[in-house]
Amino acid sequence: MRSRSLLLAACAVFISGNAWATETINFGVQPATQPIYIAKAAGYLDAIEEAHDVTFAFQKFSYGAPENQAMAAGEIQMASAGMGPAIVAAARLDAKLIAISILDQTAILLPAASTVASMADLKGKTIAYPGKGSQQYPLLLKALADAGLSEGDVSLFKTKGSDVGALIASGAVDAGVTWDPHVSAALANGSAKTLLTSAAILPLKSGHYIGNGVYARTDFLDSHPEVVQEVINALVKAETLILAEPETAMDMWAEQVGVPRNVIEYSLKEGISVYSTDIVPDQATIEDYTGFLQKADILKAEDLPKVDASYAEKALGAN
Repeated sequence: MRSRSLLLAACAVFISGNAWATETINFGVQPATQPIYIAKAAGYLDAIEEAHDVTFAFQKFSYGAPENQAMAAGEIQMASAGMGPAIVAAARLDAKLIAISILDQTAILLPAASTVASMADLKGKTIAYPGKGSQQYPLLLKALADAGLSEGDVSLFKTKGSDVGALIASGAVDAGVTWDPHVSAALANGSAKTLLTSAAILPLKSGHYIGNGVYARTDFLDSHPEVVQEVINALVKAETLILAEPETAMDMWAEQVGVPRNVIEYSLKEGISVYSTDIVPDQATIEDYTGFLQKADILKAEDLPKVDASYAEKALGAN
């Protein structure tokens, strides 16, 4: 009888301990100047963890495709990624886009000594790009089309976004398109110059391209609406800090992400990556962007992204 009582007591302790276990929220991130890193460094996530007995674990990905695979498998609940992958996830996964966290970020680069003066001058030239699944691919196609050229008028060389700068510096290609911090790294070291920015190619929100999105699994949104709201509130606070105290933000990113501080400084001062407290994924902007991706065959006609702007709208009003 005594052994049975001890067994029941042990079971009760086990159940109680598990009931009070801290929940881990896996958040997908990339090695870029994403505002979620500032929210972490500034302590904005600490209050959420304490209030809801959760802990945020940043899961790092080099680009969007494996990040979306992890979300599809339930390995991450929230994510920050380039707007292309974010929209693809919102269209094809059980996920929703909930914020636009960075504007611009992408640029078409040339070797510093290049005599190319316009996109039209790239006819017959070799251009490095990160692949057809990237958001840089349709941006490049649009820039070519605006100059009266098509994909067949140039030679595309597929490579990692992180390698575009080195290829340009070595003269292995005539131009390249990539995203920040790779853009700013190439510009800051003097090996490259800008031909076109994403803002010049496709201005969608306040005169800027939409570079980065925050999205989450639908089941997580349904089960943790208060946590999600507080995370988005923290993002708006992070954007505010970036705008008001850029030097502080540079130090935080340099430590959190490992990007050299001079590269981050170049990006902010030259407007390669642009930040705003208006992180609302408004309907008109997302519809225009969806059409852009559909035209490039990254999305099909039936691929309609699921968007919930309410979190960003509430966060904007609360800050």
